[in-house]
Amino acid sequence: MIEVLILAVALSMDAFAVSIGLGSKRVKKTKSLAIIAAIYFGLFQALMPFIGYFGGKGVLGWVENYAHWIAFFLLITVGGKMIYEAISEGVEEDIAQITHKVMLILAIATSIDAMAAGFTLNLLEVNPIIACGIIGVTTFIFSLVGVFIGARSGTWLESKAELLGGIILILIGLKFLVF
Repeated sequence: MIEVLILAVALSMDAFAVSIGLGSKRVKKTKSLAIIAAIYFGLFQALMPFIGYFGGKGVLGWVENYAHWIAFFLLITVGGKMIYEAISEGVEEDIAQITHKVMLILAIATSIDAMAAGFTLNLLEVNPIIACGIIGVTTFIFSLVGVFIGARSGTWLESKAELLGGIILILIGLKFLVF
């Protein structure tokens, strides 16, 4: 279960970074934005790994001997993408107005990585519903806090959070090869 918690924290870093960026926009209703961001990001971060889990479950029988290599490749790719995004410009600067449509697009964009990581849940001895619930709740909390951090301090922590998440995912991927 520790692996699921570490995975949940790593996957929530994308949403956390975007939430900091959203909070830094100095909106008038920070509490409302924090709740909306937490719901959108938490829901999609719980749903996408569940989809990835079932997609992986269907494929696992065919690739069982190579599953650890696939998990390694997926986590290295997702982690590398997060590190790349941490050192490049964020999309939050381009957002003029925060609407439900924008939140939906951001929620989907930040959770696509979680779908790929959901495949790795097949290799862990965990209940996928509980694991996805933990990922969703963790992301909810990180997103809620992220908006408030962004509102108070700006974006200085945004790229650092995404960088940390990418490094953690790469380390989890390497663990699949070693153990």
